[in-house]
Amino acid sequence: MLNIIFVVVGIYAAFTGGLYVFQRNLLYYPSPDKPDRIESGVPDMKEVQIPTGDGLNLLAWYKESTAGLPTIVIYHGNAGNIGHRGGKARMFIDAGFGVLLVEYRGYGGNPGKPSESGLLTDGRAALDFLSRQKNKPNGIVLYGESLGSGIAVRLAGEPAYRQAIRAVVLIAPYTSITDVAAHHYPFFPAKAIVKDKFDSLSAIRNYDGALLVIHGEEDRTVPVSFGRKLFSAAREPKKAYWVAGAGHNDLFRPENYNLVINYLKRQFTTILPKISQ
Repeated sequence: MLNIIFVVVGIYAAFTGGLYVFQRNLLYYPSPDKPDRIESGVPDMKEVQIPTGDGLNLLAWYKESTAGLPTIVIYHGNAGNIGHRGGKARMFIDAGFGVLLVEYRGYGGNPGKPSESGLLTDGRAALDFLSRQKNKPNGIVLYGESLGSGIAVRLAGEPAYRQAIRAVVLIAPYTSITDVAAHHYPFFPAKAIVKDKFDSLSAIRNYDGALLVIHGEEDRTVPVSFGRKLFSAAREPKKAYWVAGAGHNDLFRPENYNLVINYLKRQFTTILPKISQ
């Protein structure tokens, strides 16, 4: 009997150790290939190089806004690269918004390896890039999907960027990666072993601007309960759409992104009277 206990404990310790060592392989799924703007449906976006605070130069795609609308900074999810988000950028561009498709270190042919501190550095570098443009955007909207929601929430509350940010849009957000890990691996000590915590629940309290949350009620990757909890903790003004029948990877539907576009245009009608609601 004692031998069985030792074996079980040993197996448990081995699995826990494996999760600790390889957790970033479970969190980040970068596509290393350099994306093509034409294949992605956004030939009018231009390739730009964004220098980071720790010495990397990252490929990104950028298109200035028309009609004086703000620029939407897209922080994408944990898989693929910016080439897989061309359709989303296309919708916003066609609606007159500027778009900066941010690519992370280790993704899309960029140097480096992803981590929480690294992706936050990349996110800040993108906002610093916009501040250096000759034609500065008329405000910034942070758009974070899934993993990227943690970057958007964190940067939205930082004093250096607060004044420029007009709104935040979160698609399938979470309270923290620790909470998501504990949900998927309930028998392991997630709070003790998770390295990249992305604590959005704490960070959301530092943001007091316009917020839109969209989350699928059938999401099995980031359960909607996390999105609801994050939304409840956020300050007003805020709006949420809980999409019936939608999961984690099927939220990209025209009707849902029309919700985003219409919401944002309503936010800016007071400063942009020519824009219809």
